[in-house]
Amino acid sequence: MLPSFRRPNMTRQWLWSLCCLWLLLASSALSADTADKLNIFVSVLPQKYIAERVGGDAVQVNVMVQPGDSPATYEPNPRQISKLSKADMYIRVGVAFENSWMDRIRAVNATMPVLDARDGLELLELADHNHDHGHADEAHGEEHSASGEAQDEHTEQDPHIWTSPRIVKTMAAQLAAQFSKMRPQQHQQFDTNLTSFLAELDQLDKELTELFKTTSQRKFMVFHPSWGYFADAYGLTQIPIEADGKEPGARALLQLIRQARKEGVKTIFIQPQFDQRMAGQVAKAIDGTVVSIDPLAEDYMANLRQAARLIAGVKDEQ
Repeated sequence: MLPSFRRPNMTRQWLWSLCCLWLLLASSALSADTADKLNIFVSVLPQKYIAERVGGDAVQVNVMVQPGDSPATYEPNPRQISKLSKADMYIRVGVAFENSWMDRIRAVNATMPVLDARDGLELLELADHNHDHGHADEAHGEEHSASGEAQDEHTEQDPHIWTSPRIVKTMAAQLAAQFSKMRPQQHQQFDTNLTSFLAELDQLDKELTELFKTTSQRKFMVFHPSWGYFADAYGLTQIPIEADGKEPGARALLQLIRQARKEGVKTIFIQPQFDQRMAGQVAKAIDGTVVSIDPLAEDYMANLRQAARLIAGVKDEQ
């Protein structure tokens, strides 16, 4: 007979083997489930939300720029590059990091189609503190070419197209068409998802239109000009502190402070990805406050509603 002190070890070994077998089976099932989905890569989190609303459980969406990171300075990590080699599609949107990384992303997976979410859209120029950009700048928008290159090499186009629910409707329809092309047997699912999503976007657009109909403050000051398409959609004007990715000099800063006082601006909006010190200086000079709004948040619908209320100056009930 074996000594009694060895029996617990046998029990533990049996339990460990059982756990390993269960993990192996679960892992295999998960891998099979993931392998059956379209493996999609996008640049920023709002795109992930849009792709998941259209694709549903038929897509696995990976995002490049992680929460808290800036699309202007982001560099993909080795794990992302490795996963890109097996991706079914990449959806670009025009954010800064793509300019230096798209060739390398394509090289990792030469057969992977790259969909440009800007195709067919009329793009705005990225505003700076020398120009008030909003709905009045619609004439400056340019038809985006299939190559993704701006027609005017001296101006930078605004990539933040998702801040307008009306443009998101176009982005969603574009995705539904592409997903259906890649998985024709699931086109009905994509169409159903699209119809539901478009209805929600219409409702959001209606709410925001009504909200800004009664807003006397038509201009708002931001650190980084991320809200041009939002402003364009609702007849507003954003006044950015930053220009060409740089903080203003002393003379430009004084001009901004004078403009804020003239326009009655009391709130400086800033993305959480940016340093708040410069915005804080302006806010202090106008006896105002700095408020964080994030155009890169993943929960698109709720985030846009909250951002709109803050820009409109609507205080939430306690």
